[in-house]
Amino acid sequence: MASLRIGHGYDIHRTLPGRSLVLGGVRFESDFGLDGHSDADCLTHAICDALLGAAGLPDIGHFFPTTDPAFKNIDSQRLLQTVAAELRARGWRIVNVDASLVAERPKIAPRLTEMKARLAHSAGLTPEDVGLKATTNEGSDDIGRGLAIAAHAVALIERI
Repeated sequence: MASLRIGHGYDIHRTLPGRSLVLGGVRFESDFGLDGHSDADCLTHAICDALLGAAGLPDIGHFFPTTDPAFKNIDSQRLLQTVAAELRARGWRIVNVDASLVAERPKIAPRLTEMKARLAHSAGLTPEDVGLKATTNEGSDDIGRGLAIAAHAVALIERI
């Protein structure tokens, strides 16, 4: 069995007026949030899927199904903490994660340091072990029209 493994995660949620917007565990001032069963933090969900995929485990929906009322409006940082604990229990250590958030609005860059700190804390990492970028879709597709926000993530884990 390989001692190092890489996983990829992707998540997208449609915008929803009147809901709180949470990205990377940070609440943004916004006139919209994201539609979803939990807090709909697509960045944290992508990171969870990258970690689970690296360990050869099923995706986030398997561990935290939308049909379970226990996860309704749950803080996704709790999900990330659970995923990190699951990996440790299976003999894996998270080396690093790197993610890209794709959104037209709000402005993400001013909050990147705060988001990195929250994600690092939840994953049991240091902020230096979390890469985080923000970009737009330059007005194209649903993301570009502000109708959705998406995130891509990769994670490296190693056998303890």
